[in-house]
Amino acid sequence: MYSSQVTSTHDPQLLKGVLSLLLLQLLAQRESYGYELVQRLHEIGLSNISDGTVYPALARLERESRVSARLVSSHSGPARKYYRPTEAGYAALAEGLAGWLAFVEVTNPVLLHPIPTQPAPPTEEL
Repeated sequence: MYSSQVTSTHDPQLLKGVLSLLLLQLLAQRESYGYELVQRLHEIGLSNISDGTVYPALARLERESRVSARLVSSHSGPARKYYRPTEAGYAALAEGLAGWLAFVEVTNPVLLHPIPTQPAPPTEEL
């Protein structure tokens, strides 16, 4: 059964492959700081994701010049580092999203079939 909510046990390898796209898309929607991004990911159902996953990904995106950052003073503590996509970030998002959607289009017809209890017997070779 398919669920739109990812349970607390998500495959870290699947997340690794799509995390940059998720971060770029969230940042394209609204400039955010790291902890806020973690909370936004929790809101969409990635409840097991931590700052230990998000902050290194943001640092990598910044090193790759896909996001820029600026410090904004905070009334409740130290200044916060807000991120937003750069032109290269928007290009990477568009390219990555096209690739992701093409991948989903190819894999969904197979993966959305009900899971059989046993495999079918092999077909005869001609």
